Amino acid sequence: MPIIKSISDLRNKSNTISDIVHNTNEPVFITRNGEGDMVVMSMAQYSQLQLQVTLADKLSAAQTDYVKGDRGRSLRDVVNNLRSMISERNAV
Repeated sequence: MPIIKSISDLRNKSNTISDIVHNTNEPVFITRNGEGDMVVMSMAQYSQLQLQVTLADKLSAAQTDYVKGDRGRSLRDVVNNLRSMISERNAV
């Protein structure tokens, strides 16, 4: 269930709202004059959301490439490349 607070709560009880977003890991929806106005979330939750958006963008681009006929690299090539990178870092 969404957590909804008024903008006056944000102004007068900001510490409480901060505790809510950190303890529940859920956003708090802020209303002004009974209408939705903004969303408050923790930095950790925002970072997670950004990672999800980035992943979705990459998956969408990969899907587009696939539809266009680009089959990318084989799993064997990817694994060999990763092993080479790891070996190079361990050698340093």
